[in-house]
Amino acid sequence: MAAILENISATGSLDVVIMAAGKGTRMKSKLPKVLHLLAGRTLLAHVLETAVQLAPLQVVIITGHGAVEVEAAVKGLASASVALNFVRQQPQLGTGHALQQALPLLHQDGIVLVLSGDVPLIRHDTLEQLAAACGGNKLALLTIDFADPTGYGRIVRQGDAVQAIVEHKDASAAQRAITEVYSGIMAVPARRLKAWLARLGNQNVQGEYYLTDIVKFAVADGVPVLAHKITDAFQMAGVNSPVQLAELERACQRRTAVQLMAQGVRLADPARLDVRGVLRCAEDVSIDVNCIFEGMVNLGEGVRIGANCVIANATIAAGAVIHPFTHIEGGQPGSRDAVEVGCGARVGPFARLRPGAKLGADVHIGNFVEVKNSTLAQGAKANHLAYLGDATVGERVNYGAGSITANYDGAFKHRTVIEADVHIGSNCVLIAPLKIGAGGTVGGGSTLTKDTPPGALSLARSRQVSIANWKRPVKPA
Repeated sequence: MAAILENISATGSLDVVIMAAGKGTRMKSKLPKVLHLLAGRTLLAHVLETAVQLAPLQVVIITGHGAVEVEAAVKGLASASVALNFVRQQPQLGTGHALQQALPLLHQDGIVLVLSGDVPLIRHDTLEQLAAACGGNKLALLTIDFADPTGYGRIVRQGDAVQAIVEHKDASAAQRAITEVYSGIMAVPARRLKAWLARLGNQNVQGEYYLTDIVKFAVADGVPVLAHKITDAFQMAGVNSPVQLAELERACQRRTAVQLMAQGVRLADPARLDVRGVLRCAEDVSIDVNCIFEGMVNLGEGVRIGANCVIANATIAAGAVIHPFTHIEGGQPGSRDAVEVGCGARVGPFARLRPGAKLGADVHIGNFVEVKNSTLAQGAKANHLAYLGDATVGERVNYGAGSITANYDGAFKHRTVIEADVHIGSNCVLIAPLKIGAGGTVGGGSTLTKDTPPGALSLARSRQVSIANWKRPVKPA
């Protein structure tokens, strides 16, 4: 890979142009096509990330339909290492017309690499090979053989030499029988591009300016035209409908699953995994079926994830077990709201960790327990039907079933501090701000509003009364 990049650099500059102006009518959505999500990121974000890996001098994105929305979304993804520029194509008069809009921004030597914003699974090593084939003095096209090439431009050859690309709607019956098709991705000698674009016409069925017409100009000018043929159809697959998007989603998830298993991750069923962000795993991680990972998730050595879990923006330390049906929803990675689960902790089943939940080593969070913006120190336990919000919980605390921290007064949040070795009985209400002293015990059913001293038994409930021979009301006959 390094050698390929060196070869590209030797030919001069590399500019990447991403076509992102189309409406995507068949998506049947108000959202611009390139902003639809694949594996938790927009289609355009996938293409941009791949482009940045090539270390170009700049990336130029051509927008049109939904330009304001598309440009705003992309600016949040900008890389400090690569210049990012936008041009608008309005109206949209074809791919050649689109590239004409970008021409004033492009360097006059080296290579221009043209990508499609709706072809998200193209790999950077494939693009490196395509750019190297171009070498700054040839026209290189990315192609593939399809059993059903309907809708794609056909590669017309004379012998082995490429002579033209004929769009499907303009192709003759004989040309439609050709199975080698053009992907929409090409590497062009920058010094030739200006003249070729100036010669484009729109005498075709669509009445558009086809970028593919530059192939016949290259042939006429004696510039070699090369077809770099690949066999991985998903790298070339575009998204034009919800069906195609769903197909690519599974292909993308399969690619991720294979990468994880190559690193040693045990997946119960690779077909039932969804990673919608970045998942990093240490050795001996196991993941059961139907799990979804969003944002940035880090799993330490030996972590086990049970079936049907949803985990977003969390760090789970070595040896922790996340039981089935657990929902972890951390805030932005690196923020105070990211969720942390300590070594050997046990969470679930049916538990919920919300932003700011931080569990120490060997903490137990059981079924139907919710933790929000709270820290639990080593060995603390809340095993059943409980809520801990805006709380600081010390070591070895036992937090009873049905107990809650009442942290909100209608205007402000307040904190509850439960010091080490406290035992909270069942069905208690701790009304913040409140501190329970170390080693204390709170009797079941208590509602506390005042701090308690260390080591004390605290009770706050009405005296039990039994009324003999009491009759329950009955309905009239």
